[in-house]
Amino acid sequence: MMAEESTKSWADTDSDSSSSSSSSNDSEQEVVNYLMADQTFDDEVFNFSNIEFTREDLVSVLNDMVKEYKKLSHSFEEIKAENEIMKNSSIESSTDTLENIDSVKIELSKLMMENELLRNESSGLKAEIEKSNLTMSSWEKSSASLDKLF
Repeated sequence: MMAEESTKSWADTDSDSSSSSSSSNDSEQEVVNYLMADQTFDDEVFNFSNIEFTREDLVSVLNDMVKEYKKLSHSFEEIKAENEIMKNSSIESSTDTLENIDSVKIELSKLMMENELLRNESSGLKAEIEKSNLTMSSWEKSSASLDKLF
């Protein structure tokens, strides 16, 4: 009953202050009126149609609010601690990954230098083999020439 009266007075006040409003404002007002009329009071701590609250009612509700606040604060602290652990874990993981990347880069650099040294050595050995092949070819020709002489 009280909600209907406050809705009606609110609607009257609103319509008085905006007499030049458009039809969209009227439809918005209808939606608001509908929602307010449809509102349930199950979630309310007190029945606001009763203007007298006892001290016990207020103390009881305040105590309930304090208990709920403590419970929510505790939950918040737990979640905050979990987030900190996850953050630290992520940082450690990132640090480990960066260290692994650095060690892999160092190892890659070493392997690239070793590869270059092996290429140079390989080129030197190829030149030496070519020289040896020329020497062997010369010896074979010389040997064949000597065999013809004897």
